[in-house]
Amino acid sequence: MYLRRGDKRSNMENTSKERLFGMTPEEVAVICQSLDMPKYAAGQIVDWLYKKSILSIDDMTNVAVKYREALKEKYEVGLYPPSKMEESVDGTKKYLYQSGIKKFVEAAYIPDGERATLCVSSQVGCKMGCLFCMTGKQGFQGNLTAGEIVNQIHSLPERDKLTSVVYMGMGEPFDNLENVLRSIEILTAEWGYAWSPRRITVSTIGIIPAMKAFLERSQANLAVSLHSPFEEERRMLMPVEQVYPLPEMLKTIRSWDFGRQRRISFEYILFKKLNDTPRHVKELARLLNGMRCRINLIRFHPIPDTPLEGSDDQAVQDFKDALNRKDILTTVRASRGEDIWAACGLLSTISIAT
Repeated sequence: MYLRRGDKRSNMENTSKERLFGMTPEEVAVICQSLDMPKYAAGQIVDWLYKKSILSIDDMTNVAVKYREALKEKYEVGLYPPSKMEESVDGTKKYLYQSGIKKFVEAAYIPDGERATLCVSSQVGCKMGCLFCMTGKQGFQGNLTAGEIVNQIHSLPERDKLTSVVYMGMGEPFDNLENVLRSIEILTAEWGYAWSPRRITVSTIGIIPAMKAFLERSQANLAVSLHSPFEEERRMLMPVEQVYPLPEMLKTIRSWDFGRQRRISFEYILFKKLNDTPRHVKELARLLNGMRCRINLIRFHPIPDTPLEGSDDQAVQDFKDALNRKDILTTVRASRGEDIWAACGLLSTISIAT
């Protein structure tokens, strides 16, 4: 299903104007000052950007016409709808967003009873090269701006139904730290969407300096891709282990006071006869002993050109039960959207861009 693309603002290839969407009140104030606009105009513009659904500067009806005309010479709102939607048999929807010339990202909308989650992307492709991830096989084409990240949420047809957002789509969020932090600021600030940071979870493979900055500058939840408690296995699955080893990453996490509300969770994809054994349960229990955390077990979704095979359902259940007996809260993440390649590890736009 293709959505309306007749509006010129949705064509990311046809504009060289700077986008207002994604700017902070301070940045908008600088623009207003440069155009000799009254100080209060900055607040009006910010309100239009984040509190209301507009596509054009002309829609800012409480801003004087002469100022709107001045703005339009160099700026545009910068919001654009998804260009394509696919729907899974389980109700998951995958939306395609354009990001520059021949560059695209995907976001997955996952309804679940009274809850609805959007899995957003932070980069076009990814440079981390994890063995189990289709996005990594795509390579890296660029970072999304804060506005492009938030646009996936703002322009979502089901936006009003969202209960949470997870930065678990295409890309490594902490490889695009500043834009990710700015997007979280827009989502949580009173001048933005005024969301609670508890509605937001950011996933990382463990880039330690950026993880520290995220913990210091944000109150959003943290999810860490673990996938093995043994360094040699993790290094085979995730090349980042060579630069930021597991012991150092866990030491950083343990040094941080997460409080009673902020969540720390570990993502663990189960691979047959590789990381689903009693030996792995024992080592996970040792490493995470005393840490207030959760492990989310994830079924592996096969991708081309990888030697990995997913654990069967019984092995997943046995692994979960064994960890819970060790007093580590462990759940199995439901596999959603696999038939439209929207499940964990399957997002990729390389075939669209070429």
